Amino acid sequence: MPSVFKRVGLVGKPNHPDTTTTLVSVCQFLQQQGCQVFVEQKVGHDVELDNVEQLSLLELGQACDLAIVIGGDGNMLGAARVLSRFDTAVIGINRGNLGFLTDIHPEAFESALTQVLKGQFSIEERFLLEVTVHRHGEVKSVNSAVNEAVLHSDKVAHMIEFEVYINDKFVFSQRADGLILSTPTGTTAYSLSGGGPILTPNLNAICLLPMFPHSLTNRPLVVDANSSIQLIVPNRSQAQLGVTCDGHVTLPVLPGDEIRIQKHPDLLKLIHLKDYNYFNVLRRKLNWGSKLY
Repeated sequence: MPSVFKRVGLVGKPNHPDTTTTLVSVCQFLQQQGCQVFVEQKVGHDVELDNVEQLSLLELGQACDLAIVIGGDGNMLGAARVLSRFDTAVIGINRGNLGFLTDIHPEAFESALTQVLKGQFSIEERFLLEVTVHRHGEVKSVNSAVNEAVLHSDKVAHMIEFEVYINDKFVFSQRADGLILSTPTGTTAYSLSGGGPILTPNLNAICLLPMFPHSLTNRPLVVDANSSIQLIVPNRSQAQLGVTCDGHVTLPVLPGDEIRIQKHPDLLKLIHLKDYNYFNVLRRKLNWGSKLY
């Protein structure tokens, strides 16, 4: 049976021996299946591969119809923010720790990728957040997040003040260490550590979770993902603030700035094998109990 995917890009964790070993094996396997293989430049410097062109992540997204991310969830997040701009399907081989987004075990990649190349998979579309910082009516910075956007101080354990509006309606003001705004994908990440709820990936919702609020009545808030969320930092604020996307990119925030968060127009096309079960992943990764009977 001819392969569903002809042009495959490999993305990996640089300077990581286990990733390098798996990447070389995956490359050789794909070439044996008749695929044209590309490798992302940052990890390509670590390996010697025959007949494999090195591309930037942006170029890889433009050139390939499938991207395989070898590493942990952090590597997947970094790649996903770029690859979501293109019609590129993404699947992960876990060489990290938890691996919520990287489904495939490195010792079983041949059987898994054989299924994928034959078209035996499902596609799950995950939405991202678009984060924009406005200052004096002008856009100062923009970025995207697969997991979460976090408003915070640059100092540890430093309380900040902010107001939250949804669709231009005032929701609450808050004194807290910050605010986590997470997608359903991100509710098993930073938000979960803060006591937030787990949202199944198919939900069209965003979770707002204050961090260590100076209040006894605070609860997480889940809103429609089509909402427009505004965070206002008062002019009297003396703190140096930032809003961080997926723990990777921080946008500076000054007193009086407005941060707008909304659903990103692009979607991440995440590939799963046919036997994928989200609740099995939760039980395995979070050490939930097995069935009693």
